[in-house]
Amino acid sequence: MKFLDLAKVYIRSGGGGAGAVSFRREKYIEYGGPDGGDGGNGGSVFVEAVDGLNTLIDFRYQPHFFAKSGQGGMGRQRTGRTGDDIVLRVPVGTEVLDEDQETVIADMTYLGQRVQLAKGGNGGFGNLHFKTAIHQAPRRANPGQEGVERTIWLRLKLIADAGLLGLPNAGKSTFLAATSNARPKIADYPFTTLHPNLGVVGVDGAEFVIADIPGLIEGAHDGHGLGTRFLGHVERCAVLLHLVDGTSETVAEDYQTIISELEAYATELAVKPRVTVLNKVDALTDEEREERVAALEQASCGPVLEMSGVSRAGVDDVLRMLRRRILGARQAEKAENDEPETWTP
Repeated sequence: MKFLDLAKVYIRSGGGGAGAVSFRREKYIEYGGPDGGDGGNGGSVFVEAVDGLNTLIDFRYQPHFFAKSGQGGMGRQRTGRTGDDIVLRVPVGTEVLDEDQETVIADMTYLGQRVQLAKGGNGGFGNLHFKTAIHQAPRRANPGQEGVERTIWLRLKLIADAGLLGLPNAGKSTFLAATSNARPKIADYPFTTLHPNLGVVGVDGAEFVIADIPGLIEGAHDGHGLGTRFLGHVERCAVLLHLVDGTSETVAEDYQTIISELEAYATELAVKPRVTVLNKVDALTDEEREERVAALEQASCGPVLEMSGVSRAGVDDVLRMLRRRILGARQAEKAENDEPETWTP
């Protein structure tokens, strides 16, 4: 199934049914009077986060969603049938944006979340509603209210515990393939990964989810390379795993390139907890390894782990560090959300 994380969708709620103009005409009843029923309400359009989906590919082939209109009222005070609602089923982590692609209408962050996007029109009153002591035979009824038509964008942001960052060919896909059952494409040329991949990794009996994001290059926040299209997938990650290619002659510059792109895209990404790793150390001599670790520690102002995704040297240490950082980030997030608001008079 092809991965699709952005889709344009056209929705329209159902219009309300018109009220009826009707009078009782029964044998042996001298005064009949109005008995026109109300029109039925139109169906609404909802979006719901469901399980079992991890792409928006369905919306490429079916971008139009129109709810049913309400039925018109009938005589004998019969109300028209309400139109059927329609539900857009999306993966957890989907953002619903207005047509400008900036205004967030809804953020589907948990399973079963349901949000109304377009309310159905109300049904019109039948002539029974307009009967008064003075006007006992009204010949008017209200038309139904029109439905709401709008264009929206659906943008999927994968929910993972950790996100892989790095320049193209930094070894991100190799690391994911070595630590999980995911089988991303691996080759010796840049931009091998064109779509995010998810993998479940385990260490010391604990499991967590890692997202492999396509490689970033300088100017990604301005649309260079694959641009900002996939940077949104790391916004929901608790921890970022930054892989730096150890065979590069400029590891410090490579590290700073990614950090600069994160800061330019969104400040909150740059301050997320990070684990910095020098990858492909099996291709380095001891002297080169020490030199590049020192350069990377100076650039990152923190500890740097060493690893080789091919030989799996140091992989378990990286996974254990990731696990500790994820637990700490989730606990801090929970404490922040559970913090009671201070009361002020």
